[in-house]
Amino acid sequence: MKDDSQLSAADGGETGAAGVTHDGAQPPRTARMPVKGMTCAVCAGRIEKVVGAMQGVQSVNVNLASEIMDVSWNPEVVRLDDITAGVKKLGFEAMPPRDEAPEETVLRFSVGGMTCAACSGRIEKVVGGMEGVASVTVSLPAETATVVPMAGTAHRALVDAVEARIRALGFTAQYMAPEAADDAHALWEKQKAESDARLAEMRRRLVPAFLFALPLFVISMGEMAGLPMPALLSPHRSPVSFALVQLMLVLPVMWSGRNFYRVGFRNLINGGPNMDSLIAVGTGAAFAYSLWNTVEIVLGVDVMQRAMDLYYESAAVIIALISLGKYFEVRSRARTSEAIRGLMELTPDTALLVEPEGHREVPVAEVHRGDRLLVRPGDRIPVDGILVSGTSSVDESMLTGESMPVTKREGDSVAGGTINGTGSFTMRAERVGADTVLARIIRLVQDAQGSKAPIASLADRVSLYFVPIVMAVALLSGLSWFAFSGEGFAFSLRIFIAVLVIACPCAMGLATPTSIMVGTGRGAQLGVLIKSGTALEAAGRVQAVVFDKTGTLTEGHPVLEDVEPVGSAAQPDVLVRLAASLESASEHPLGAAIVEGARRRQLSLWPVDGVSAVPGRGVTGTVASPEGERRIHIGNTAFLREAGMQADWDAVGRLMQGHAEKGRTPLLMGVDGQVAGVLTVADPLKENAPAVVAGLKDMGIHVVMLTGDNATTARAVAERAGIDDVVAEVMPDEKDAKVAALQERGYRVAMVGDGINDAPALARADVGIAMGTGIDVAVEAGDVVLMKGDLHGVLTALALSRATVRNIKQNLFWAFGYNVLGIPVAMGLLHALFGGPTLSPMIAGAAMAMSSVSVVSNALRLRFFRPS
Repeated sequence: MKDDSQLSAADGGETGAAGVTHDGAQPPRTARMPVKGMTCAVCAGRIEKVVGAMQGVQSVNVNLASEIMDVSWNPEVVRLDDITAGVKKLGFEAMPPRDEAPEETVLRFSVGGMTCAACSGRIEKVVGGMEGVASVTVSLPAETATVVPMAGTAHRALVDAVEARIRALGFTAQYMAPEAADDAHALWEKQKAESDARLAEMRRRLVPAFLFALPLFVISMGEMAGLPMPALLSPHRSPVSFALVQLMLVLPVMWSGRNFYRVGFRNLINGGPNMDSLIAVGTGAAFAYSLWNTVEIVLGVDVMQRAMDLYYESAAVIIALISLGKYFEVRSRARTSEAIRGLMELTPDTALLVEPEGHREVPVAEVHRGDRLLVRPGDRIPVDGILVSGTSSVDESMLTGESMPVTKREGDSVAGGTINGTGSFTMRAERVGADTVLARIIRLVQDAQGSKAPIASLADRVSLYFVPIVMAVALLSGLSWFAFSGEGFAFSLRIFIAVLVIACPCAMGLATPTSIMVGTGRGAQLGVLIKSGTALEAAGRVQAVVFDKTGTLTEGHPVLEDVEPVGSAAQPDVLVRLAASLESASEHPLGAAIVEGARRRQLSLWPVDGVSAVPGRGVTGTVASPEGERRIHIGNTAFLREAGMQADWDAVGRLMQGHAEKGRTPLLMGVDGQVAGVLTVADPLKENAPAVVAGLKDMGIHVVMLTGDNATTARAVAERAGIDDVVAEVMPDEKDAKVAALQERGYRVAMVGDGINDAPALARADVGIAMGTGIDVAVEAGDVVLMKGDLHGVLTALALSRATVRNIKQNLFWAFGYNVLGIPVAMGLLHALFGGPTLSPMIAGAAMAMSSVSVVSNALRLRFFRPS
């Protein structure tokens, strides 16, 4: 499922060692960039088509919702400048950067002017093939573009080139400097201010639109509805004033919606028509026809006929309703990024710096690695660090989803953005700025929200050709009614306008990315990081889950479970004290488990001398107990028999076999020449493992345990977890082959592991799920990262993915169904076949306005997803 370009785009690294392959050829280059100015799916699709058709361009994907574009190309075949030149011809725009980004970073842009999927698709397609761009992704809902530069590319020049291309496409863009990205709160404030300003501007334009459109509608339709109209506004008594008043009222409405004409006609001239082009042509045709009739009324030509054939109100009401719909859409889209904004808001503005003369409040941006900071009760922890003095409980729920506070003592790690509980403590800053866990999580979620899922491919392909096809259908419909029906030009014009304004490429372009944005954001709130739209869709289709045993199904560290005396009157606690005293001088993990077992039983240790360890067999030494010196042997059967220990070896063998069959590791203990007891050590099963396995089975998922342990122990652990399919005695480098074997059997496989020694299997699986260890997690591992290392996160991830894919399908059904049903009705099909009504252009405009709102609103329901 994963390839190098995806991994490179995720972590911002280079695409290849030294930028070349083993045969000396340059590797494919990929980039991700934000794009602004797209207005519908047609914009995105056109960019994909133009750039994707260029020789040397291997792939390009444009995400309308997040306004992100990803592109991959062969630098030996096509140059970045050639690609940017192609984008420039499409008519988008970008602003120049202030500073050059560091070479290892991703270039991020805030993009404005996009109105539908056609815009984002167009930007992706053009910018994607530019020289020096490794990948690019454009998100319409987030209004961002993310560019991953190719290894060795000068970023300052690349930013200038990208902006020049987007500027040529007719959009606006502003480079987001890396220093702004480091200050999460400042960045959030800036984005919120820009979003609020945009919504305020849209509200201001709505006022004149409706202020003049409503009286225009009443004047034009009043007498037809039986309303008494003054003589000055009556088409029968004063047709000239009736027409001129409507003309005066429609002009302010058209001025308030001037962006439809500015963007729509520009894109139409540039050969990339979008949603705005449909509105501009439709309302423009209504206005031009009405204006010509007004001129004839003033000149006295067929006055009454012309007075009853004005469509000013259609143009005005369509603009007003679609402007209202776009306002609701933008407002709803702003809510799709609430999870990101919530994460950004976690970082406090200031920190208390500990200095010799006391404490000083400083901005968090001025905290450096190694600084000592005082954190008071109730404060948010400013950066990642190590607790050096004090004790407290920390609420980490905003990062891990874990509701219970975590106790922190000296030497424990703490993460920026989490909330200190009741105690004060001093910490040493370890990771600051963009290196904190919170910043890394934000970047991952941003990348995921800007990515695409394979399910979006159909909508992308359709949206690319949608607007030109709709324009052709509208023109053909209008001409057909005029030429063959005898209904007249006015009727044909209404058909033409209705077809143009009811078609909505926005709904198709927003159907997938909005759901991905909300779904991945909700996952982050629940402690589940889903790193891409591809991973999210794949997780929703998983049919088999493979668990690593140690550290995944089990706690990952051995624990002393039981002590069973053998042929001895010694008490278990005495045996534990003797064994722990001896093992305190050993570094073996099983010995550490015995020592920890004594500590949990609150047993003090006795002095030990003459300790000798035999690797792989056991340890011996002399313990000075109150009863005198005791010679102790601990190890396997062979070790104790060779030492001459006395015992009923048949009974001892049966006893040890019984423990092994229960998944435990039995250790024999000899005291003064006699076998005195059996110590059983085991890696305990996680408490919630059986419930999680049962939940997966309820979801119809096949569960497998994969481990390097011996078959007897593996079967015992699997039985307690409720797993029937066990693959044991597998070397780490063989795990990926076992996953591949499942895939060959037809399963879509998710591998759950710790992300370290399970890396090959995680990469081989359709979805790699990496178990985190609290907040200090290697977020680069796997396609899905469970922040708190809780197995319930597996159920959450799969259930959230299924819910998101289901939501996407609902959106696509609505988007396609709306256009499939609406366009034929607007063409007059019901009227032609059954003599039914035709669709008023005003109603068509209202339907178009609400189609995108309904898609975004449906996606927003994922904000309330809760795992069962």
